Amino acid sequence: MTIRILIADDEALLRMAFSTVLEAQPDMAAVGEAADGVQAVRLARELRPDVVLMDVRMPGTDGIEATRQVVRISPRSRVLILTTFDLDEYAFAGLNAGASGFLLKNTRPEELLTAIRSVAAGDAVVSPRITRRLLESLRPHIPDGSGAAQDERLSRLSAREREVLIQVGCGLSNTEIAATLYLAEATVKSHLGRILQKLELRDRIQAVVFAHENRLIHPA
Repeated sequence: MTIRILIADDEALLRMAFSTVLEAQPDMAAVGEAADGVQAVRLARELRPDVVLMDVRMPGTDGIEATRQVVRISPRSRVLILTTFDLDEYAFAGLNAGASGFLLKNTRPEELLTAIRSVAAGDAVVSPRITRRLLESLRPHIPDGSGAAQDERLSRLSAREREVLIQVGCGLSNTEIAATLYLAEATVKSHLGRILQKLELRDRIQAVVFAHENRLIHPA
């Protein structure tokens, strides 16, 4: 399967560089380029790409607002936020808008390609540090659900999948979950894929919020 990618960045040279790297891969194709957020939203609607590489800072509609619109009009498209600065506020804003990942523009090409494949497969590309900080910022806005019934979709999970979901909800990476539950990392990844499918969630970030909304995590 070829991963279809839309590149959104206001710098023409960067768009060209990304496109060159992507087109060299047998499983990827750059299907469009956008110079601003408005164009990115329009092309996402027309092309329905698998992944959108989205710059944060663009004229007019910025990457955060464009991400919010893209995930609404093209739910199957995954957005990977790209930025020059490693600032939590960009990561939080992007993830809250529906992005599935956050990378710096100076990321090595092989890391970018790995991230694209991960996001296209339904995983999220977010460091555990960012995940935990995101939880801290979201926690006051997540209802505690006291007395409310848990989501019925939880009954679809096996006992092991439920254990993995709890660890994901705590902000652990696949490697950390594997060590905690004495599983192979590949097994954790397989469990996570089934969890997302059964719970009808987009990615790891939605799984984290789901775990907290359903009181699987007890804040310290």
